[in-house]
Amino acid sequence: MRFSPFQSILVALVALVGIFLSLPNMLPDSVKQNWPSWLPGQEMVLGLDLQGGSHLLLQVNRDSIIEERVGELRREARNVLANENGIGNLITSLPDGISIELTDPTQAAAALTAVETLQANVSAGLLAAGVPELAFAQAENGNLTITLTPDGIDQRMSAIVSQSIEVIRNRVDEVGTTEPNIQRQGDDRVLVQVPGFEDSTRLKDLISRTARLTFHLVHPTMTAQQAEAQGIPSGYFIAASQDGGDELLNENVELGGESLTNAQPAFDQQTGQSVVSFQFDSRGAIIFGQITAANVGKRFAILLDDQVITAPVIQQAIPGGSGQISGNFTAESSNDLAVLLRAGALPATLDVVEERTVTASLGEDSVRGGFLAGIISAITTVAFMLIAYGLFGVFANIALVLNVLMLVGLLSVLGATLTLPGIAGIVLTMGMAVDANVLIYERIREERAAGRSVISSIDAGFSRAMSAILDSNVTTLIAAAVLFFLGSGPVQGFAVTLGLGVMTTLFTAYFITKGVVAGWYHFRRPREVKVQLVKFIPDNTKIPFMSWRKYAIAFSLITSLLSVGWFGINGMNLGIDFKGGSAIEVQSLQGPADPAVVRERLGVLDLGDIQVQGFGEETDLLIRIELQSGGDAAQDAAVNQVQQALGEEDYQIRRVESVGPTVSSELAIGGVIGLSVALVAILAYLWFRFEWQFAVGAVISTFHDVILTIGLFALTGIEFNQSSIAAILTIVGYSLNDTVVVYDRIREYMLKYKRISLTELLDLAVNSTLSRTVLTGPTSFMALAALAIFGGEVIRSFTVSILFGVVVGTYSSIFIAAPLLIFLKLKTRGDQPEAKVVEKRADGAAV
Repeated sequence: MRFSPFQSILVALVALVGIFLSLPNMLPDSVKQNWPSWLPGQEMVLGLDLQGGSHLLLQVNRDSIIEERVGELRREARNVLANENGIGNLITSLPDGISIELTDPTQAAAALTAVETLQANVSAGLLAAGVPELAFAQAENGNLTITLTPDGIDQRMSAIVSQSIEVIRNRVDEVGTTEPNIQRQGDDRVLVQVPGFEDSTRLKDLISRTARLTFHLVHPTMTAQQAEAQGIPSGYFIAASQDGGDELLNENVELGGESLTNAQPAFDQQTGQSVVSFQFDSRGAIIFGQITAANVGKRFAILLDDQVITAPVIQQAIPGGSGQISGNFTAESSNDLAVLLRAGALPATLDVVEERTVTASLGEDSVRGGFLAGIISAITTVAFMLIAYGLFGVFANIALVLNVLMLVGLLSVLGATLTLPGIAGIVLTMGMAVDANVLIYERIREERAAGRSVISSIDAGFSRAMSAILDSNVTTLIAAAVLFFLGSGPVQGFAVTLGLGVMTTLFTAYFITKGVVAGWYHFRRPREVKVQLVKFIPDNTKIPFMSWRKYAIAFSLITSLLSVGWFGINGMNLGIDFKGGSAIEVQSLQGPADPAVVRERLGVLDLGDIQVQGFGEETDLLIRIELQSGGDAAQDAAVNQVQQALGEEDYQIRRVESVGPTVSSELAIGGVIGLSVALVAILAYLWFRFEWQFAVGAVISTFHDVILTIGLFALTGIEFNQSSIAAILTIVGYSLNDTVVVYDRIREYMLKYKRISLTELLDLAVNSTLSRTVLTGPTSFMALAALAIFGGEVIRSFTVSILFGVVVGTYSSIFIAAPLLIFLKLKTRGDQPEAKVVEKRADGAAV
């Protein structure tokens, strides 16, 4: 129970660093202004739902799309006519197409047949019907014209907006763990709201910059100045260079940025200047090697957004598929360019048409209520531990406070964004921290009751409880890691908070709690230790849980089937995050607008999900209403209802536009894939640590809890929105934690009791962990109940679903996870036939 002086100093330093890192979040601005520069000053970034942020409205540049497509069409037509069919031609560009003059008019029919192979149907999505992109015409003199159809342009525009949304999301995610709000607005616009990004110029550059990277060969003999004087050769164009000059480049794109697999900021080893190193995929590496081998001695230009960044001479073949981009880069600009290249190029130019600030999407009233609920939940948790464990409750609360402070400090130094899902991760972390201390204290009490000495009981309590604490937290950490790498948006934010929470919980449970208890013991040297102050579960409880297993599993099967059936028939009440809807910009005519009052007025209209944000000036609001069933007429009627509810004398509607969902299909699918992979990884870990029956039982039990939670959303009509994803992830974490604790005790008893049947052993194990379950469950429940009661209407569905998950998770760990081991044919020695039990006497003879 003693730490070495070095260990004690190290633990104290880590705890102090955690406290110092969290301090800037708790100090007033007046103090932080005079804060010494050598002390940490970075705070947690609050998300859009808690503090608001930057608002950018971007518009896809239609002219640039047409111009680029016309350029591609010119190259494709020249290739199909001259290179493939030997038909001489002279091509000129039109505003929306090309004109082809044939050197031999008698080849007009053959030329028309050749260019008609360029026809393609374009669509805005996989399920959307395609429309012809090109229209062909032939003049009397034999000349051909190919024009882009209006429908084809519209479909290409729609597809480009969808692609742009994903590229923008990747770019913002690359910068950090900020959780942006990105959605389609109208036919050709993208709405982007990013929290906590102070450099608006850099943000606009990161989001709106096309970042299209292409590689071109420079004309071997003619300069750009000569081309301007003599005429630009066919198949070449002039591009501006970063150093202020011009270059004459071949139109053929030798290699594109889509072949890049990685890009990182670096420094040139010879000059020390900032550069961007890049790596091609296998196909790109082969092409890059072939190009450089065939063009040794020629110049090879790297073109970024129509500007030549560098155009070095190819000295030798480069077979490795890697290289570097040099230019007048700073460390920050090289990092930004690497981010842009990794995230991918925008398919078109995006123009910034509106730039504003917005307030918290949850509303200031909900944010205040949420913080009040957090304080109340913390007080109830601390009070409950004091009532249950007295002095040992004080020790647990010290560890809990340090746990939260260290978590806040880590989130601050990483620049992570705290949103509603992140708060869910903190609440779950508090539950795991309390659970760890309860496991330790209950184990100390059991060891003392078994006849061990005081110091031996304390030591055994920590060492034997750590197995359950480690397994339950590692499974949660696996889930958090997988969700971070495979998820995005709210899923990733939740994973960051939960993963850091697991690490701080393990640290405080073992080092802080153990150090405080050890210090207390060596100072007081008590003859007796009373761990539990109030006994909620009598000792030697013998509830026959396994005798009810058939009824419990039958009940779970029925409710699971009902949940799946109801979900399949009626679906869920998807909010605006999933369905999209209308964005209504209103202006108050009676002074500053009050989002809480507006939300209350609109809440009685039965229009589904309604979001209200402050928008720019204090008189302006941005209202989002979800997509109404019934088509455009129903949506227009809903907008009229909003106007009537607000009152024409109080508010004026300035603009109404349709908006797409903030949770794209890619994000939703990524979340499902991440959760599935996490469960598989947990299955593998538990299989390694326990036996395969435990692994399968834990996954089935967790899956059962997810199904019932989805059934709750489907049956009750509670709105399923972006925060609901975090609610389900929280339930998964809680359920796994609960199940693994029970399984750990079962595994221990399988080694300890070798003469009882599995049914008896399961009852014994579940009853022995019942006091821990009864103490941990209500603690988490009270914390969440405070959020449900005081957090406001906006987050009530979020907290109610997690409350339901806590109840279901506790139920499943007892009535589903444990009985499943019987159905999965787990065997103990007590289950073996008596004839097969062979024992050895001391002399080695069988009896």
